[in-house]
Amino acid sequence: MLRLPLIAASSAILIATLSPSKADEVEAWRLLVGDQKDAKLTVLDGATGHQIAQYQLEGYVTHLVASESGKTAFAVQMDADAVDVIATGVTFSDHGEHRDVEFNQPAQLGRIEGRRPVHAVPHDDQVLQFFDLEGEARIFDEAALLKGEMTHEVVRSTAPHHGVVVPLGAYMLISEPDVSKATKEGDLPPRLGLKVLNGEGQQVGEIATCTGLHGEASSAGMVAFGCKEGVLIARRNGSGTPEVEMLPYGDGMPEGQVGTLLGGRAMQFFLGNYGDDKVVVIDPSQENPFLLVELPVRRVDFALDPARPTTAYVFTEDGTLHVLDILTGRLTKSAQVTDAYSKDGHWRDPRPRLAVMGTEIAVTDPRRERILILDAQTLGENRSLPVAGSPFNIVAVGGSGINH
Repeated sequence: MLRLPLIAASSAILIATLSPSKADEVEAWRLLVGDQKDAKLTVLDGATGHQIAQYQLEGYVTHLVASESGKTAFAVQMDADAVDVIATGVTFSDHGEHRDVEFNQPAQLGRIEGRRPVHAVPHDDQVLQFFDLEGEARIFDEAALLKGEMTHEVVRSTAPHHGVVVPLGAYMLISEPDVSKATKEGDLPPRLGLKVLNGEGQQVGEIATCTGLHGEASSAGMVAFGCKEGVLIARRNGSGTPEVEMLPYGDGMPEGQVGTLLGGRAMQFFLGNYGDDKVVVIDPSQENPFLLVELPVRRVDFALDPARPTTAYVFTEDGTLHVLDILTGRLTKSAQVTDAYSKDGHWRDPRPRLAVMGTEIAVTDPRRERILILDAQTLGENRSLPVAGSPFNIVAVGGSGINH
């Protein structure tokens, strides 16, 4: 089993519980919120909704990703060929019997420019940003970023495509385009599979078939990728080349494929989408690794609970938030929390997104210009934070510690 993470990989800050005897112990969260229409990123106090900072960007935030430490976040603006790096102002340090937490003013550390940035992958103290139209991933060290240094290493693919690069030990796992396919002018080639590169950037072994590769996540030394054929798993193999295995969907699964994946932290599993109205729990250790979960209506967003490793949350288009038991695949609790947000229409239309912050869940409600803060146990509304514009992507950074 893995140690539970100290930082939740989603946005914002400050639920402080102080007592006369322990006045320096706090639990605090900051919410980083992108706007679906305007080129801005807002940092909020998760308890009060107070605006701590707001940054003007080149375009609206299509992807918002926090680093594993929670010290930085990447605000990816796919259509503006830009990525803004934000210091969250939250730092945790482990002292064995306790953790220290320090809160500072957030900062806009710098802007990375490149052609069509999409997938940003946090890994240990690095973030790997892939640029589709350049066919490369740039690897940024978080310590350097916090000093305002945008220096980076580069991992290049065979050709520009909608791709991703993920580290696994001393190796890099990189998507491989099918350059043999004829494409229309302006289109990118389809994904053929996955290639393993060693520390010298040389290919090791054969390309693993994974057509339509999309979606990746890591869990306990294992990386999963969504494919048309199934879910491709890459495992560590001591100091040797990673082992790559396809978990085929098989005849028991309906038509569809995984295209988005989340990885368990304290347990080894993955949660993925499957079609419009299903999610699937993937346990590679099982003979039948897929546990399919039927939803009442189409899915809008889903998130894992870092502190409760067998719990996930799924938001559906009828405005309902569901609690999912990962072990059984059952929806154990449901509550309507917003008006309906139909999946019909453009895929970029503003719809709610989820972020888990301790014992609460933040849900963006772009139509009503607010963020709902819900109790994770009851799904009842604790408060509503007004946010002007169209609040959309959200990550929460924070946790508990001693603030000296």
